[in-house]
Amino acid sequence: MNQNFVEDMLEVVDEADQVIGCFPRRQCHGDPRLVHRVAHVLVFDPQGRLLLQKRSEAKDVQPGRWDTSVGGHLDPGETYDMAACREMQEELGIAVRTLRPLYRYRWRTSFESENVMTFLLHYQGPIRFAPAEIDAVRWWHADEIDAAVGTGLLTPNLEAEWQRWLEWTTAMPLPAVTFWPPCWRKSGQQARRSAQE
Repeated sequence: MNQNFVEDMLEVVDEADQVIGCFPRRQCHGDPRLVHRVAHVLVFDPQGRLLLQKRSEAKDVQPGRWDTSVGGHLDPGETYDMAACREMQEELGIAVRTLRPLYRYRWRTSFESENVMTFLLHYQGPIRFAPAEIDAVRWWHADEIDAAVGTGLLTPNLEAEWQRWLEWTTAMPLPAVTFWPPCWRKSGQQARRSAQE
């Protein structure tokens, strides 16, 4: 056994998201009873395109599929926003100190259980992704993501996140949408008008 190997430990939480213990990552993945916490970031450019990352083929979960801009487990003692900012730096080489929180949700499968908090970032600048974790990054238009849903190109997590994002943009009250990219602001307004007709 490699004596230098240090196994990742994840905090496990109850239904109220309160820490109740700490377990190895490999044990949390495969036992849905062990609910752990994850931070996601949706990164949009000024044209309204969403940055997706292609997971490394060496990953043990969903290798080779396109996934959320940034996503990662909370380290013990971290808050969601601390983890999101750290993952931005580690995965994409983007240094940020604050991110806009969007929503929380529970992700439950037969493989794992996660409490997720998603953040938003508008960004135009260099990206230096971590090749050990990511095979590629690319900006995607909304219609490209819609066309890829259900084809196996995207992770199930991303497909669920995408649907949640679309619902969120539709539900947001108009005064709060000024920070959206212009194309999302327009689509959100159109969706609300259609719902009212």
